[in-house]
Amino acid sequence: MNQEQMKGKWSQVKGEAKRRWGKLTDDDLVEVEGNYDKLLGKIQERHGESRESIKKWIDSLNT
Repeated sequence: MNQEQMKGKWSQVKGEAKRRWGKLTDDDLVEVEGNYDKLLGKIQERHGESRESIKKWIDSLNT
């Protein structure tokens, strides 16, 4: 998923991310606000998952 796709599907991605990674706060998601790289970094920071596994999950939302 590229930056434009992320912005277009932000509401969906945001909701799914909160379900999958419960430690993400509303403030985290406001800070990220559709920025792909910031979202990857925030999830890594909170949960310690690899960037590759996070990218794979986000890209699966694009189908």
